[in-house]
Amino acid sequence: MWGKDIGIDLGTATVLIFIKDKGVVLQEPSVVAMDQNSGKILAVGDDAKLMIGKTPGNVVAVRPLKDGVIADYSMTEIMLRLFIKKVTKGIERIMRHRVMIGVPSGATDVERRAVLEAALEVGAKEAYLIEEPMSAAIGAGLDIAEPRGNLVVDIGGGTTDIAVISLGGIVVSKSLRVGGDKFDEAIMRYTRRQFNLAIGEQTAEDLKVKIGTCFSVNEDLSMNIRGRDLIQGLPRQMTMTSADVMKAIEESINTIIGGIREVLELTPPELAADIIERGIILTGGGALLRGLPELVTQQTEIETVVAESPMECVVLGTGKTLQLLDKFRESGTVLSTTRRGGRRR
Repeated sequence: MWGKDIGIDLGTATVLIFIKDKGVVLQEPSVVAMDQNSGKILAVGDDAKLMIGKTPGNVVAVRPLKDGVIADYSMTEIMLRLFIKKVTKGIERIMRHRVMIGVPSGATDVERRAVLEAALEVGAKEAYLIEEPMSAAIGAGLDIAEPRGNLVVDIGGGTTDIAVISLGGIVVSKSLRVGGDKFDEAIMRYTRRQFNLAIGEQTAEDLKVKIGTCFSVNEDLSMNIRGRDLIQGLPRQMTMTSADVMKAIEESINTIIGGIREVLELTPPELAADIIERGIILTGGGALLRGLPELVTQQTEIETVVAESPMECVVLGTGKTLQLLDKFRESGTVLSTTRRGGRRR
């Protein structure tokens, strides 16, 4: 008899965990804080994120995932183990669980194998993978099995996955190493270049979330920020506007728009006609950026909407896929599986 099915969105910026009959039980940053001298793990998730840029020399805040894939295998395993322990009554009790994890559509076989092995190392009995745009479409409530085209754009922290889905499969897809993290980096570079002010990752993210936009609107929001003056070397405060943020992230947004256009150009005519009728669906945390659906609509001339609960779409999709595992495995929606004590297939 199986234990609870667990769905995991192993994101570059955020990890979400879904448990059957409970829904989304965890949503925390993909960050681990450790003492370099002793190797002791000090915190994970929300507590660890607060330490970024504020730790003494011997303490480092590590982000074990980069561009949607595992960059530090051991830290990813530790983080997953602690998160799962947090949402279950005991780590030993997940030994009979099936785990489904979303991966970027552009992930290599090596990267996919690393994710499967990480799931087994934290105690899963069986581990499965599903491509993130497919999982996002399922989580957004789209009927992916019907012979009609759906265009899903999943904008995460490390990657943006763009896919045309029909008959339970991905017809055309593109994975870009551009996401929320690149937006933050662009904002940090912009403040250095334009205002000679060095700001941290958390300040850049706050700017993006609170006043960020990518489409000209009548209302220009502003926010006071603090950082280090690069000329005087002293702390300084200044005001940035949403117009500044829009300029900062313009290149990254244009890369995503370009990716959507490329996918549309490669889409078969009949499916393209369906997409014109049904529109484009945005999922992931990046979908919450102000003005993005309006900009995509303007650039593609196809109505674009943000899915309900966009940040949870991928993890909800992993849970739904596990509930109908046999059906999705037959259709090829589930990519690969590894069983404890067995081999990958």
